[in-house]
Amino acid sequence: MSNKDILENIKKLRELTGVGFKDCKSALDENNGDIEKSIEYLRKKGIAKASKKMSRTASEGLVLIKEDKGKISVLEINSETDFVAKNKDFINFCKELSELNFSCRGKLEKLNNLKMKNNQLVKDNLVNLIAKIGEKITIRRAKFFDNDKGHNFFYVHSALEKNIGKIISIVKLEGISKDKNDGLGNKIAMHIAASNPLAIDKDGIDKSIVDKELEIIKAEIINSGKPVDLADKISKGKISKFLSDNSLLNQIWIMDPKKKVADILKENSFEKELKILDFAKFKVGEGV
Repeated sequence: MSNKDILENIKKLRELTGVGFKDCKSALDENNGDIEKSIEYLRKKGIAKASKKMSRTASEGLVLIKEDKGKISVLEINSETDFVAKNKDFINFCKELSELNFSCRGKLEKLNNLKMKNNQLVKDNLVNLIAKIGEKITIRRAKFFDNDKGHNFFYVHSALEKNIGKIISIVKLEGISKDKNDGLGNKIAMHIAASNPLAIDKDGIDKSIVDKELEIIKAEIINSGKPVDLADKISKGKISKFLSDNSLLNQIWIMDPKKKVADILKENSFEKELKILDFAKFKVGEGV
């Protein structure tokens, strides 16, 4: 790796963690230049805290939503730069794919083999668009929400056009009453976009995510000089907070910090109990 590449990695790690030059260089040296491992290394040392900056990626693109008769599909298409994400050909390609994504109920394998308006397959048009624009483009992920057991609501953050943005969240609710709590669905979708839950409740959070967070928490406490038995006790409290902060029902309601999402559902249950059946949040490039 050239000195220029090393300096670029140090700069990126500093932006992601807020940690000084020397510590970032040391972390990268210890982890063979791997950014993600270096972040984890710094957290274990107690130098860097978990922050929203750490979830940033260089990936760009668009998220698009299609709604018809209460059914919703969502699709993320990535590009390398935001410049391409604003390209007219790219946007038109994404719009047509969003329509097709709805028709195939969010199944990417099926989507890639559907014909577009020019009578060519999606996967062939993708190759042609890449060749024309000169940048890697990826049809990354999709999801479909049926309306068989509940009502679907969505929120587009900072919409670039109607149903197109960088962040889109969808929530499926059971127990909606059009006269009494119909407006709540969009507010919950907005909450999801802002609060980024990992699951509906604590039990739904992936065990591997919990185990990794617990490992980092324990290492950070031990490295701060506290004994192992005390670290175990402290880590239990911290992981409990992590589970609450990342499970939708236990999150603090963004519109009233004195209440949790579960409280809002209870308050708005009338003819039937109001329940969250499913949700999704698509943020361009997240997790890439």
